Amino acid sequence: MSSFQLNLNPLKEQLGFIKLLEWIASIFAFATCGGFKGKTEILVGCPKEGSDNKTITASFGYPFRLNEASFMALPDVNVCGIDWKTQVLIGDYSSSAQFYVTFAVFVFLYCIAALLLYVGYTNLYRDSRKLPMVDFVVTLVATFLWLVSTSAWAKALTDIKLATGHNIIQELTPCKHGVMCSFGSVTSMGSLNVSVIFGFLNMILWGGNAWFVYKETSLHSPSNTSAPHTQGGISPPTGM
Repeated sequence: MSSFQLNLNPLKEQLGFIKLLEWIASIFAFATCGGFKGKTEILVGCPKEGSDNKTITASFGYPFRLNEASFMALPDVNVCGIDWKTQVLIGDYSSSAQFYVTFAVFVFLYCIAALLLYVGYTNLYRDSRKLPMVDFVVTLVATFLWLVSTSAWAKALTDIKLATGHNIIQELTPCKHGVMCSFGSVTSMGSLNVSVIFGFLNMILWGGNAWFVYKETSLHSPSNTSAPHTQGGISPPTGM
């Protein structure tokens, strides 16, 4: 096996530069989703007591098991004689969220490995028939999985917004039996919207990069591995 020799020239070519963009985009994808914490608030009034409205809060975040997010009053008292801790949000969206974040983390790790191969073992990569082919197959699979995971997460995000918004009043049992409830507020989900955008951006990057990875394989040019290469980088195959 070739020894490690640092060569930054591949980063100046499409293959290495796009891989670097994929690495950065994957960080934004899992960070904007996995790091989210929010809360939804409702205002509760007790007609029998005639007291001012009290704020009841439910905190939620990644991985968005909303059915485990219970309400609580501040200070921790039973407003209107109800133990609000027994009231929870509706829905469990952890499967879509965890699939998206876990896949983004795996992509992040793969990009690190690929970049090390490009810049540290340039000769090994360009002289091998197997490594570019593996890289090409992984690129195609990653493109498809970005589409699937981001679409699933986008649908889950839409449901999360509904479950933590105005519709929550209709789902709470006390609000159906004499307690006056009104929606207060919910944490902005702008970062989650950004995570969806980066998911589709990653899909575009990986789909576009598939062509440049394909050019390094023997499928594009059977003589690619035996053709002379320019010094210092992964030269494009003949015929381009």
